[in-house]
This record gives sequence, structure tokens and C-alpha cells, in this order.
Amino acid sequence: MRFSTQTLLLQLGVVLLVVLLSGIVHAWLVYERIGDEAENQALTLARTVAADPDIRADVQAISKEEGTPPPDVLAAGPLQNAAEAARVRTGALFVVITDETGLRLAHPDTARLGERVSTDPSVALAGEEITTRNTGTLGPSAGAKVPVYSPDAPGTIVGEVSVGYSVESLTKSLVRDIAPIALTAGGALLAGVLASFLLRRRLQRLTLGLEPEEISTLVHDQVAVLQGVDDGVIGIAADGRISVFNAAAARLLDIPDATGQDWTSANVPEQLKQLTRPAARDAEAVEIVAGERVLVASARKAWHRKEDLGWVVMLRDRTELQQLTRQLDAVGTMSTALRAQRHEFANQLHTIAGFMSIGQYDSAKEYLARISATGPLKFPVEQAELLQDPYLQAFVGAKGVEASERGVALRVGPETLVRGHVADPQDVTTVLGNLIDNAVSAAVAGSAAEHWVDIELLDEQSPGGGALHIVVADSGDGLGGLEPEEVFAEGFTTAEQPSRPGAGQGLGLALVRQLARRRGGDVRVLEPGTAGGPGAVFMATIPGVMDGAGSGTTGSGSTMREDNGG
Repeated sequence: MRFSTQTLLLQLGVVLLVVLLSGIVHAWLVYERIGDEAENQALTLARTVAADPDIRADVQAISKEEGTPPPDVLAAGPLQNAAEAARVRTGALFVVITDETGLRLAHPDTARLGERVSTDPSVALAGEEITTRNTGTLGPSAGAKVPVYSPDAPGTIVGEVSVGYSVESLTKSLVRDIAPIALTAGGALLAGVLASFLLRRRLQRLTLGLEPEEISTLVHDQVAVLQGVDDGVIGIAADGRISVFNAAAARLLDIPDATGQDWTSANVPEQLKQLTRPAARDAEAVEIVAGERVLVASARKAWHRKEDLGWVVMLRDRTELQQLTRQLDAVGTMSTALRAQRHEFANQLHTIAGFMSIGQYDSAKEYLARISATGPLKFPVEQAELLQDPYLQAFVGAKGVEASERGVALRVGPETLVRGHVADPQDVTTVLGNLIDNAVSAAVAGSAAEHWVDIELLDEQSPGGGALHIVVADSGDGLGGLEPEEVFAEGFTTAEQPSRPGAGQGLGLALVRQLARRRGGDVRVLEPGTAGGPGAVFMATIPGVMDGAGSGTTGSGSTMREDNGG
């Protein structure tokens, strides 16, 4: 049997029990009220009869006589007539008059005249009035007993009057009054049954038709899953309230638990809210930058038996993947450059071997001297020798090869001065690589006849780790009508398609700015550029990425020269 059915039956049983108990108590109270009214009526009638002067005189006269008159005399006497007249007039069961010893002087059954009453008259003969409910010779009754006082000697009791009303008449009165009780009880029972059915339907709707065991299992599974996964999970109920906000979501978004808050006003990125708008496509994934993290967010509409349960938003951390991608890009770029240069190196070795084989030793020496002066490998980067750090030489050289393949000349500015060594290649790769890639893309898309990208690097020495200043300019068409801060917004991109499969768009500048600011630096636009070139000039400052090598301290960062298109 289903839990909702069990609940319904239990509720119906409770309602029925309550109605029955209430009806019984109500009926009992009505019965007691009718009985009390009968006792009061009997007491009133008994007082009236006992106060009648003729009855008092007749009772006194009989009490003074020795013995009790015979029943036939009593039956024809004035006391019997008066008592019967009062009984018939009021509808009482009996009106009995006794002498001071409790012998009947008047009774509805004349055969019992002269006999002692069946109920104890001592209380009334002692001078007290009393109401009673007992069973006598005429059956159960509710009545009263009142003393009869002598008319000649006040305070002298000469007899008592006993009046009773039949319990059967009380029951008939109760039957007349039971109809409202029954109607009330029936109405209460009907209302209880209707409320139980409505409560059962609401219970089924709230529990989605699930049994308690299933709900308990779901709760355990939900806690285990939500707290055990590294992905962030946010549940938005159909009424727009956040119903689920696991610890991973709080950690990834770097905000406290938002459970119970309204989704539209919650402190979450606006791009997440856009995923749950009515026009949003189900399970559409977007990349967002939240604090220091790059997240992939997707939203899916939740349904259960055609009932709208709201939305479920999933958050996945791609920060490490983005960093690894940058590193792999740098390694891949340098490996491509090295493969291209390997052929040149092999040709140089063959040339030297050719000189040696034909005995041109002087020519071989001269060729070796020329190679020693220019280096065994030559990247297509102008003034690359200004970069003293091997890492920067290799990375910028590799980027130069990549830019050359796209028809862009990568040049190192003459004011470049790097005397220290890169201590944090990962952050340098992320910032420098992104700025160069953006500049190359802008140069390729620009309308200038000559495509070029100029970079200048300047290190600043300090005891806690030096800063690296980077200035990048290009021959593109600049920012156009855009405000400088717009290009740092999450999701902003001018690319129509990724430059490589799987590359995200619109996160680079926002990411590198957050990375630089996390270290206490910044990335900003120095010049917005003009149409036809030169293009925009970006400057980045990354503190703490250079070690203490070198000597001296530089001043402020230099600006990029615009002569020769630079």
C-alpha cells in the first residue's frame, strides 16, 4: 500500500474517531442538561405541592392520627386527588406524598398507598431539599424530594413530597435534540474526509509521487553526489529560488552558500543568469571568468512527469586546463620553430663538411666565425638579441616563427632591456603570449600594407622579485569606436572563428588582466590606435615574475615608438 494511501486511511480513522468522540460527548452533555432541567422542574413542582396550605393541613391531620388510613381511604382522599392533578398537569412520572415516617399518602399506583416509599426519604424528612436520579417502583427517574412543614408549627416536618420525571421522557427529549448533533457530526466528518483527500493530493504533488523510502534514498544520494563531486551544481526551483548550491559551486564562484536566495538577485555572474532565461537554449555551454578561475557553465531544464522543476546549472573548472593549454601552445610553438630551424642547422653542417672535404679550411673557418657571430639558429624576429633571458629568447622567437607564417613581422623594440631571468614562465607565457597572439590577429585583419607587431620588454629589479613590463603594438586598425575597457569584458572577441580547433574566444584579455591584478599589476590600453594603422598599444605589468639577476634598477616603463610603423 502506498504511503499516501496509508496516510489517507490514517487521517480518515482519526477524523472518524474524533467525530464519534465529539458526538458522544456532545450527546452526553445534552443528556445531562436535560436531566438537570428535569431535576430543577421536579424540584419546582415538589416545592409548589409541599407549599400548598391544604396539602400541608391534610398531611398534618393524617400525621396526628394514630396509624395510617387504609389505602381505599387514601385513594379517595384529597391528597391523592391533588397529587394526581399536579402529575397529570405537568406530565411528571409521579407525585408522591408521605407522612413523617415515609409512608405513602398519595401515589399514582393506589395499590401502593400506605406502604413505605422505595427510595430513602430521610434527607427530606430531615429538612433538606434534594434532587435525585434513581430507580423506584415506577422505573428510573430524575426527581426531587422536598419536606412538608406543619401549617401550625413552623419548622415542624410532617411529611415530604417526592416528584419524578421518567428517564424515558428524557431520552425522547434527547432524540429530539440529537438531530443537530448528528448533522454537526456528519458535517464535521464530511469536512474531515474532504480535507484528507485534498491533503493526500497535495502530499502526492509535493513528493512527486515518491514513497518515503525513495525520498530518503534520493536525499542520501543527493548529499553524496553533490558533496562528492568537484563540479559545481546549482539548482533553481520553478519559483526562481536557489534550492541547491553545493560546496563546489561556492568554491568555484568564491561566494558563500546562496541556498534560499532569489536567483535573479543572487551574487552570481550575469552570464550564469542568462543561461536560465526563457530564450536560452538547453545545455548551452559558455566559458566565464570567475575570480581567478576559468569556468565552463551549462544549464539544463529539469522536468518530472511533465512538471517543470526549474533549472540545473553545472560548473566545471577549466583553469588548470587553460594554463596547461597556454604552456602547450608555447611548447608547440617553440617545437615548430626548432623543427623549421633544424633544416637550416643541417644545411650549415653540410656546408662545413663540404668545405672540409675539398680542403677549403680557411673558408670553413670563416663560415664558422660568421655562424658564431649570428648564432647557430636564427629566428625571424628583428633585434631578438636584446632579450638576454634564454626563455624569453626562445618564446619570442617561436612566436616570431608563428607570426611569420601568417605574414606578420615580429620585432623587438630598441628600448627593450631585460637583465634578469624569468622566475615564473607560466604567467609570463600567459600574458605575453596572449598579447602577441591578439596583436598578430589584429595585424592580419588590418588594412595597412605592411603587417607587423612590435614588442618591448623591460624588467624592474626588486628584493622580493622583479616586475616585467610588456608593451605590444601592431599595424592593425585599432579599437575603432570601442572603449578601452570593453575589450577586457568576458566574452568580447572580434574573431569570427577560433584560430585553432577547441580554442575558446573572448577570455584571453579578461584572464590576463585578472592574472596581472592578482599579482598586484595590471593590463591596460595605452593607445586605442587609428584606422589604417598603427593599431592599439597594450601595456602589461607583471610583478614578481623576474628573479634578482642583473644589476641596477630601471625607472618607469618605456613607451613604444611609433616611427617606422612601430
